[in-house]
Amino acid sequence: MQTHSFIFSIFIIFAGASILATLALYTRQSLLVAYLLLGIILGPSGFKLVPNLDLARNIGDIGILFLLFLVGLDLTPRDFYQSLRKTAAVTLVFSALFTSIGFFVGYSFGFTALESLLIGASLIFSSTIIGFKLLPSMTLHSRPIGEIMISVLLLQDLLAIFMLLVVHGARLTSIRILDFTLAMILLPLLLGFAFYVQRHLISKLFEHFDRVKEYLFLLALGWCLGMAELARVIGLSAEIGAFLAGVSIAEGPVAVFIADNLKPLRDFCLIMFFFAIGASFNLHYFFPVLIPALFLAGVVLLIKPWLFKLLLCWSGEKKRIAKEIGVRLGQASEFSLLIAYLAAESHPPLISNRANYLIQAATIFTFIASSYWVVLRYPTPLAFSDKMRVD
Repeated sequence: MQTHSFIFSIFIIFAGASILATLALYTRQSLLVAYLLLGIILGPSGFKLVPNLDLARNIGDIGILFLLFLVGLDLTPRDFYQSLRKTAAVTLVFSALFTSIGFFVGYSFGFTALESLLIGASLIFSSTIIGFKLLPSMTLHSRPIGEIMISVLLLQDLLAIFMLLVVHGARLTSIRILDFTLAMILLPLLLGFAFYVQRHLISKLFEHFDRVKEYLFLLALGWCLGMAELARVIGLSAEIGAFLAGVSIAEGPVAVFIADNLKPLRDFCLIMFFFAIGASFNLHYFFPVLIPALFLAGVVLLIKPWLFKLLLCWSGEKKRIAKEIGVRLGQASEFSLLIAYLAAESHPPLISNRANYLIQAATIFTFIASSYWVVLRYPTPLAFSDKMRVD
């Protein structure tokens, strides 16, 4: 019976995901929206076809590890330096200003100071998935818009990693400064350990067995999950360990191979993660936060593009390029969902269910509205007209 339940759960999730993903593509929407809505429809708040969410959550947690591992794989020292040189000031100033705006909005709706701070901070990030999926390939690789977007999103990924560390440290230590300082000391030590093992063991194994592609894939998975577990054991988060594992082999000759071959497994797990978030969405909390969520989403959709445009023009970019980048980055992020989820699931919780659902609802609204805004105004692979559709 348990085997049947397991198979049925996997079947119903991925059959439903394929149907809603088809509708999402026809309506030019992000696939993340489809997975979240599927969770709401099939989970405890809907038809209850997948009442036990532990399976989806556990697999989804692995997907987050793979996601951060791949983020680390993209972070070579050269790329990091170029990103800092190009957009560090813009990204950091934007993050500070928008966190302040989000804090004011949250506090105005009656949330605590800590909740308001997390609301503002979680919404500074833009969606890497939506940003890249709606960007034509030639624009991504050879035009200023693509280069600037990559730089901004890369730096935002680093800020998200730092926020995950802060949330995790606060969860374990009840925000005790001494223990958080210890965590910040352990972080560079773990990074140094990762580079040492990579140089003296992992890289040699990669070079010796480079013709056996299956082995390279298995070794990369073992390295990712091993570092994740080590980080958890020493008091950091598993997500941080996976990220550092990726950073340590980013410049290796097999980094591209690993990234390409890990993406299908990552996507499988992330579908489960976003399904679990949607299934955990209690409609009882949704309607009380509907008005604040719509207002907050409006703030993100209107203020974020304008603020990006203003700061990019200030840094010397052309007005047309700055405006398009602002619109393409004018939504919340999958990291917004992750940070809200971890903050609400911590022990004790850093934010209430009301704050958690506010962030989730506002993020979903920005996913939907921003996708339409981009495909109606700029060339994308999903444009409504053939004239605007560019691969």
